[in-house]
Amino acid sequence: MNILVVGAGGREHAICWKLSRSKIVSKIYCAPGNAGIAEIAQCLPIEMLDIAGLASFAKRERIDLTVVGPEDPLTHGIVDEFETQGLRIFGPTREASIIEGSKAFAKEFMRENHIPTAPFKIFDDREEALRFCGDTRYPLVIKADGLAAGKGAIIVNNVEEARETVDRMMVDKIFGEAGSKVIIEDKLIGEEITVMAFTDGKTVLPMLPSQDHKAVRDGDQGPNTGGMGAYCPVPFVTDSLMVDIMDLVLEPTVRGLKARNRTFKGILYAGLMVNDRGPKVIEFNCRFGDPETQVVLPLLENDLAEVFISIVDGNLSLEELTWRDAYAVCVIMASKGYPGTYEKGTLIKGLPTDRRDDKCHVFHAGTKKLDNGIVTNGGRVLGVTGLNANLHDAIAGAYDIADRIKFEGAFYRTDIGQKATRRWGRYAH
Repeated sequence: MNILVVGAGGREHAICWKLSRSKIVSKIYCAPGNAGIAEIAQCLPIEMLDIAGLASFAKRERIDLTVVGPEDPLTHGIVDEFETQGLRIFGPTREASIIEGSKAFAKEFMRENHIPTAPFKIFDDREEALRFCGDTRYPLVIKADGLAAGKGAIIVNNVEEARETVDRMMVDKIFGEAGSKVIIEDKLIGEEITVMAFTDGKTVLPMLPSQDHKAVRDGDQGPNTGGMGAYCPVPFVTDSLMVDIMDLVLEPTVRGLKARNRTFKGILYAGLMVNDRGPKVIEFNCRFGDPETQVVLPLLENDLAEVFISIVDGNLSLEELTWRDAYAVCVIMASKGYPGTYEKGTLIKGLPTDRRDDKCHVFHAGTKKLDNGIVTNGGRVLGVTGLNANLHDAIAGAYDIADRIKFEGAFYRTDIGQKATRRWGRYAH
């Protein structure tokens, strides 16, 4: 079968890599792709939000399945348009994607469906938000309602920080129209984890839990990013905790969306805070996480294309997920200045050439191929993933490769995976 993958980041590189190992996939296209993806798929000069152009290509080239990586095309209705034209596509509809597209919707949905989350208030009026900031307890988290590339949640510790953040979102528009409405909620305490799940709107199959590292610097210091690294699985996530996550979060969400005529088919991403009182939802996403995908998919033993088809056809109940008995650790290499302003076009040296090494994968995120070689083309440039039977060796393997890759201004966190040693109440080993 011929597959079209929509996206250009490390997540899409991991998806293309996994699909390239499928026994039923004959050809992979990616729009627009990147330099790493171009080594295993044919990249296309079609932008992710050119939905008409993507649909036209899928029809013309007889694409059997389109797989959407990023949230923007999903919230813009790419699935609805493809299905209207009789094209098979993997991902939730616009109506279902609102679980990520609007944090206000998600929070109200969770309250109505008794899904555990932090207490919150929603504001579309700046003055009301500022008054609330002066009459509440801290610390708090202030979130932009709409999509903000993983950077729209800001922790505030006092009234001055809170009022400044409200004005930056609602007046200065640092996140554009995404910040026209804000959510102010209690800051949850515990360990943050990610659990992604395959679902066809009826059956829910959770993937292995992973832990992202969002802050730009070691020790979770500095501003949030799209993610500076991840590891999988998470040792302190026990079987009993996974049962709680299924019973309290994933299954009620899928049922609740279906009851609202927003049937969700695709990847449901739950960002969770866990402690000895159980899991609470920080956020939902409507797609694979990035960089979580770069550590979860290398451990999945199933044929990913077959799982996708089962979801599209509504037959996920026939699938049973199997996992490699190992750990995976991804270290994100970023451009100087990220998550702020950064330069592009810097030559990358030292990329591994042996793609048969199953203990290391370098997933490209912001890269571009030029005549003189592969250059940087984004803030997050590469995701270096190490795999091994134990976590310590997986961490060492990822950093060994990252240390060999060079480009001017490159930086990365040096503590990815260290949180795995922490223990939390009854969920500790």
